[in-house]
Amino acid sequence: MDYVEISDAVDMPGLRLVLTTGLPGPWGEAAKAILGVKKIAYTPVRQPPEGEREPLLAWTHQLAAPVAMYEAERPRSGWAEILFLAERLAPEPRLVPIDPRDRALLLGLCFEICGEQGLGWNRRLGLLPPGPSPETDSMPWRYGLAEENVVAGAAARVNEVLALLAAQLRAERDAGRRFFVGGALSALDLYWAAFSNLLAPLAPEKCPMPDWLRPLYDASGKPEIDAPAPLLLEHRDRIFEEHIGLPLDF
Repeated sequence: MDYVEISDAVDMPGLRLVLTTGLPGPWGEAAKAILGVKKIAYTPVRQPPEGEREPLLAWTHQLAAPVAMYEAERPRSGWAEILFLAERLAPEPRLVPIDPRDRALLLGLCFEICGEQGLGWNRRLGLLPPGPSPETDSMPWRYGLAEENVVAGAAARVNEVLALLAAQLRAERDAGRRFFVGGALSALDLYWAAFSNLLAPLAPEKCPMPDWLRPLYDASGKPEIDAPAPLLLEHRDRIFEEHIGLPLDF
């Protein structure tokens, strides 16, 4: 992927997406998948390393990635903000259902994957150095590593979300449908595919992440975390092959 620096991106027109380079960060990969499915053109922007993010803060008013910057509009750094921006820029194919019940179900399940105390949040707790961070706005500080009850319950929350997703997908399959909600590809299918790498990474030829990162992402050696149900992994493989595309490029 060809990145530009923030100094060049600030005055560019159109959509710019700040991303962490060299890693399949699930929030970033999900944002890319959404834009890719909708065929929305964007300029990838390199997130500066820790300690060098003053330009990022000045431009986006925060320090994390991903963050979407469209024309002169406000920064959008939350998963839902980026999703609804994409829905506005390219209404078709729709990734959020029109039906209110399906919409509420989808957004609730997306939050269980992407939101605070969700699957991604709790897996990341297990990847960060243990103990509180003395630096405010560091990643350990933002994720609440000082909150002992949150850390202690992280694996259980991951297992809850995996069971919830498996039950939802199984119910849809039993009804003759091939996706999580509404009988069509949705944001939920893309979020699950992206975040599944935090548990069962794709093969190196499909997701060439750094060698040091793969054993951290792979939860198969962590007995406290349940293995994703086979139907969940079958589903993510199909979503990558048919809708996102492989190999991943980051």
